[in-house]
Amino acid sequence: MTDKIEITDLLTPVLTPSQRGVLQATAGSVVDFSESAVLDTARALTGLSNFGPADFRERLNIWLKAIDEDSGASSVARVNLFLMCVRYAATRLRLENFIARHPEALEVMIDRPIMVAGLPRSGTTHLLSLLSADQRLRSLPWWEAIAPIPDPRDRVEPGQPDPRWIRAQAGWGRVDATLPYFKAMHEFSPDHVSEDIELQAIDFSSWLIEWPARTPRWRDYYLSHDQTSTYEYMKRAMQVLTLLKGPNRWVTKCPQHVEQLAVLHKVFPDSTIVITHRDPVASIQSALTMLCYVARMLRKNIDPKGHAEYWVDRYEQLLRRCVRDRDSLPDSRVLDVYFHDLMADTDSVLKQIYAKADLPLTSSALCELHAFVAANPRGKYGQVQYDLRRDFGLEPEAVRERFQFYLDRFPVRVEVE
Repeated sequence: MTDKIEITDLLTPVLTPSQRGVLQATAGSVVDFSESAVLDTARALTGLSNFGPADFRERLNIWLKAIDEDSGASSVARVNLFLMCVRYAATRLRLENFIARHPEALEVMIDRPIMVAGLPRSGTTHLLSLLSADQRLRSLPWWEAIAPIPDPRDRVEPGQPDPRWIRAQAGWGRVDATLPYFKAMHEFSPDHVSEDIELQAIDFSSWLIEWPARTPRWRDYYLSHDQTSTYEYMKRAMQVLTLLKGPNRWVTKCPQHVEQLAVLHKVFPDSTIVITHRDPVASIQSALTMLCYVARMLRKNIDPKGHAEYWVDRYEQLLRRCVRDRDSLPDSRVLDVYFHDLMADTDSVLKQIYAKADLPLTSSALCELHAFVAANPRGKYGQVQYDLRRDFGLEPEAVRERFQFYLDRFPVRVEVE
């Protein structure tokens, strides 16, 4: 039986010694959110200087300004966001350096990828991890996502794990020690399969920074600019990673794809796009609980009302674009999957996905998928208890009314009464 997790101090955190220690370690840190600070640090870290196409600089500067404007961000958040920007800049340098030395990478064909889209907390992570158990498909484990191009100094010794894996394990250990309930909501262990948003972020785009910070400036810029070039840059990164380690048929996912369906299909025209659908209220209450739990480290004050207002509105924008663009996709390339069906009859959903992707669901592949499900049952780390009324003062039906346009198009099952 899955253990139930009741986060009793969600809105009034009682900090653990580990949490206090992390906050104290960064207290008083002065972070320079300037382009030069980020890019100079990345250059010093890698010894490289070619960042490739320069259009990313405009986006980087808006990222940095938006983050710096977030007066509610804690010192932990500011330090981590700076380091995150440096990491993406360093990865971009290594990626462009690799392409300069191996131009054949850009000739690699990304063959009919399976690309999962869907609301956050709607089964996208579970479905991605499940499909990634099929060894015929290329996926992106977390240890590789955060360091896609190995540093020349990262030598893999015989019988030893990749140094990138070791660093990812150490990083995950620190997160788990600080936020022990986080893994029950979103795991980031080294082998956990990552979203392709990590490859979009190398181009300093996506909705990634909206999650750890309150960045309306970036949100508005992102939503008003075509994302084709960033998805093309993501494909560029996938080509390099495929050359480093195949196969060339990928399975990826990102909830953000729901509002970029037309772009996704444009850049990957032979992809199979699997869209997961769930009661938006269930997704929202889960996402808000996760945000408020990590806010004890990332925010100066817990702001449930602010989180709710931002993300209910953000979900509406996300789903309006989904409804707008879904029927522009050819039926041969897209499959709608409902959360309740995925949970109730996973094998039936898998058969539909494999048929749509024209990939034989062999007995050996099915055994791999079943082994994954057995090793990773739902609620493996416990089941967090959510309460939209108690924690956020929201009535489920009032929230659901804002999404009637979505419910009229996609008959999801109501989960939160």
